[in-house]
Amino acid sequence: MNCAHRVQNAQSPSYTKVELSMAPSCTRPNRSGARCPARHLRIVRTRVRMRAMRWDNLSAPPDEGTPDGAAPATPPLPLALPGAIARTFDTPDFAGMTFYEVRAKSIINRVPGESRVPFEWTINPYRGCSHACVYCLSGDTLILMADGRTKPISELETGDRIYGTQRQGAYRRYVVTTVLDTWSTVKRAYRVTLADGTTLVASGDHRFLTERGWKHVTGAMGGGGKRPYLTTRNRLIGTGRFAAPPKESTDYRQGYLCGMVRGDARLAPGTFRLTSTDEEALDRVVRFLIAAGVTPARPTVAELRACGPADAEAIGALVRWPDEPTDDWRLGFLAGIFDAEGSCSRGVFRISNSADDIIERTEAALGHFGFRWVLEDPGRPNRVRQIRLTGGLPERLRFFHLTDPAITRKRSIEGVALKFQGRLGVVGIEDLGLELPLWDITTGTGDFIANGVVSHNCFARNTHTYLDLDAGADFDRKVIVKVNAGELVRRELSAPRWRGAPVAMGTNVDCYQRAEGRYRLMPPILAALRDFANPFSILTKGTLILRDLPLLRQAAEVTRVGLSYSVGFVDETLWRAVEPGTPSPRRRLDAVRRLTDAGLPVGVLMAPVLPGLSDDDESIDATVAAIAAAGATSVTALPLHLRPGAREWYAHWLAREFPHLVPRYRQLYASGAYAPQAYQREVTARVRMAARRHGLHRGEVGDNRRVAGAPPPPAAEQLSLL
Repeated sequence: MNCAHRVQNAQSPSYTKVELSMAPSCTRPNRSGARCPARHLRIVRTRVRMRAMRWDNLSAPPDEGTPDGAAPATPPLPLALPGAIARTFDTPDFAGMTFYEVRAKSIINRVPGESRVPFEWTINPYRGCSHACVYCLSGDTLILMADGRTKPISELETGDRIYGTQRQGAYRRYVVTTVLDTWSTVKRAYRVTLADGTTLVASGDHRFLTERGWKHVTGAMGGGGKRPYLTTRNRLIGTGRFAAPPKESTDYRQGYLCGMVRGDARLAPGTFRLTSTDEEALDRVVRFLIAAGVTPARPTVAELRACGPADAEAIGALVRWPDEPTDDWRLGFLAGIFDAEGSCSRGVFRISNSADDIIERTEAALGHFGFRWVLEDPGRPNRVRQIRLTGGLPERLRFFHLTDPAITRKRSIEGVALKFQGRLGVVGIEDLGLELPLWDITTGTGDFIANGVVSHNCFARNTHTYLDLDAGADFDRKVIVKVNAGELVRRELSAPRWRGAPVAMGTNVDCYQRAEGRYRLMPPILAALRDFANPFSILTKGTLILRDLPLLRQAAEVTRVGLSYSVGFVDETLWRAVEPGTPSPRRRLDAVRRLTDAGLPVGVLMAPVLPGLSDDDESIDATVAAIAAAGATSVTALPLHLRPGAREWYAHWLAREFPHLVPRYRQLYASGAYAPQAYQREVTARVRMAARRHGLHRGEVGDNRRVAGAPPPPAAEQLSLL
């Protein structure tokens, strides 16, 4: 007998921790009023204070509808899904999976502007969890922002610009990337302590970059929990903990004004003039002067003047040398003199000046905070000397964070190579024995800088370029189901602000995954798109799309519809080893045939092409021949790429199943996520030749979605791998 009962979480700012134990039987009536004989779970609630977090725009469904085969929801609800219904199913297809049914407040989502994909809007009725809900760091963990400052991870928002890393040639370098998503949950917490005193509180599933590659906080040498994990013999990669920023006190403001004015202004009895091409510094000077009771004139954006002799005298009083400078004054002075006379280029940090008193005050302030420097005197007639900070990137970042100069362009570390720091050795990994709120983010590079070390994030959670790939064995075991997706699409398409832009589906999570067979979210979505004649495209590997063939045909009569399938190879043995949870290649090609027979052109993304497994001429020819025979309009090849999260899992699988290929993969992917351009061009050329032999037009990258003026397609991305 089917049954499912609501498990409610309290709303923020508190939540209900749900602990479950078996009860002998269920005494609650089901919808028909009869008693349910099934064994249920006893729920024990503990109130915990909590701030609002991700998914607070979602709520539970209002009714008690139960899809066929539903069983009691056994796992606790994620903290980030207040009011959701957690549901499991008895059927073997969904063994070990949990579905969290929520009511979303919006469904048509704009793609971040920095994304590589060429479409602007998406619809995702499901949200999968590719790494078994791996959430990482405590909310106060500082993240390195693109402007050189830091921000707690719990305060990050989608669209924020931060630093990540990227391999460029032989080195991994700092690059600016974008936060694509943020979320939080409660997980068992561990404290990782480094030799320099850096501490990081993270879940056991979280990964950090070490001198031996990515490693989880916890793991095992064998058994089901086998995976690379941190030990006290490892060193993390980065600069180490970030310094706390200064407080904007009166002394800090006066110190900053002293540095800027003495370093870059003309100040004489009755007159004051400060010019700078950096508006950030002038804006701060204006703000600090106003706070001190002086309002300067600003005839141009690059110039400040005193409004009269009295104001000039007041400014002169503000920038006098203090007899006993405080720490705040010293920090402000260092920030001001750097904005006025400092530079940081190609890893060299300098502050230049000719005045003895400024040089002496700068050296004294640096020494007070433990910085090391070299005074360089090139012997110029104007006596300009340079204070060069030593200690490399860790000391430069410490200066920037400790003093907080206003000019952000001088604080850039983009392109700087990462180096091993001996003081970042792991000295302790402590189980805190507590479940704590932990945060994670998704970024364009797949990583970010957390408290000075390179931290991995769950890349596939948002972009899902290899949809059914997981970095362990838990992809799609926890699925968010937006049960009101259909009504939301209809409501948002009818909004006056909506202009009928094309929307892409299946680009993040396959909208025809197995759960769609039970929840049937796509029919009302397609019906709404049809009724509003809104162009759309679908990328899938699921055969369930055939259920909606009538709706697709109706939509194609009134708007532009683009359809694309992913078929990387046709070898059934390889499919069972690599993609066991997906429809077989033959079934997918049968679906392509049925769709094309119905008058719907379908492109095929031949992805991923696996080096040593499906890239030989025989495999390529057989795959392209089958695609052509299915009636596809185009084929686009995409060799395997291994971004963080996929790389480690695939390497483990390859070593177990095809150990003889490991050396070849090490060579191909030594420089990053993508195979060398020469290899990619070779595969593409051989697929093109096979397509010509079989009379099939080979589409350029991405045009597998462009049929008869279809909406702009997504960039070719690998749809499924393992």
